[in-house]
Amino acid sequence: MSAVPAWQWLLLVPVAGGSVYAVGCLAALAVFRQRRRRWRTAPSPRPPVTVLKPLRGLEKGLRENLLSTCRQDWPRLQVVFSLQDPADPALALAQAVQREVGEQTVDVAVVGDRREPNAKVRNLLGGLPRARHELLVISDSDMRLRPDYLQAIVAPLADETVGCSCTFYRAVGAERWWERLELLTVNADLLPNFLFAWVTGAARFVLGGSTALSRSTLEAIGGLESLGDYLLEDFEMGRRLLARGRRVVLVPYLIDTVIGLRSPRDWWHHQVYWDQNTCAANGWGQFGTVALKAVPFALLFAAARLFDPLGVAVLGAALAWRVLTTGVFLAGIGDGVGLRSLWLLPVRDLVALASWALAFTRPVLVWRGAELRLGADGRVVLRRPL
Repeated sequence: MSAVPAWQWLLLVPVAGGSVYAVGCLAALAVFRQRRRRWRTAPSPRPPVTVLKPLRGLEKGLRENLLSTCRQDWPRLQVVFSLQDPADPALALAQAVQREVGEQTVDVAVVGDRREPNAKVRNLLGGLPRARHELLVISDSDMRLRPDYLQAIVAPLADETVGCSCTFYRAVGAERWWERLELLTVNADLLPNFLFAWVTGAARFVLGGSTALSRSTLEAIGGLESLGDYLLEDFEMGRRLLARGRRVVLVPYLIDTVIGLRSPRDWWHHQVYWDQNTCAANGWGQFGTVALKAVPFALLFAAARLFDPLGVAVLGAALAWRVLTTGVFLAGIGDGVGLRSLWLLPVRDLVALASWALAFTRPVLVWRGAELRLGADGRVVLRRPL
């Protein structure tokens, strides 16, 4: 066994860093579970709430997602489904849910004349005029909610220093291999990162898929119209709230996001999209995450040593530790599909290094049927709808 040159020692920095970070993420999960047990839900009387749910296309499990939004343990609830295209097949489904639940609870808005690059904001702007209540909850179409969801997310807003509240989410419903890779990206990478940042205070952020705030607070930071040309409207919302001295509360509560990807190509576009999002929010922070990618650099170390006993030992140890710690984390969030998909984890981690590098050099994003060009300030320009 030959000596280890200095440049090979550098390859071991991410191996060590990622392995130690995995322990930190498990500790963050333990804190999350402890705080979740102590979390106090919204007191009575419960104020009326409007849930804004932007829709586009017939996503997998969409009917169940919409019904779960309407079946909240909340006395005065309005749900607004908003779409941009009258020909969208999701419209008929939204109208069917409206008939099933009742027009007193559900409104359906179709507004197709908006031009904001951010398609989600376009959708929300179409639905907002229908909102009857001061308290607003924004819930993405792929989110499936439990009946106590509003009790959890609305509770922090009773404190006047809180600008908005949001919840964590885990991926569910993955069936095909590329959907399982997406599930691992969310549950074995993004969620651990979110929890670690939340517990340590390393970053303050808004998770836009599940957010609650008042209409007056939204207007005070410029309204939805002013967020329409940002790639990450949630990040910009949080930045503005923090600049005004308002707090952003991440509730120790997990909701489900249903994974539905039509092809490996869709999965790849979304993998790159995740990294481009993080670059837009915190480019230096995203660059620094390369020091946590244990498995890819363990493979590079082994290859540099022509897979000699030391290289193979490092690679084997890194793989084993990654699978073990991820398995414990997935078990802790109740992700049985992820546990059965751990054999795909090394593939996901290797691909993640490629998408990480591409995110720094590719200014064009593909998501939700459109091409967007990302600017240096986090704004985007719609290149062309696909």
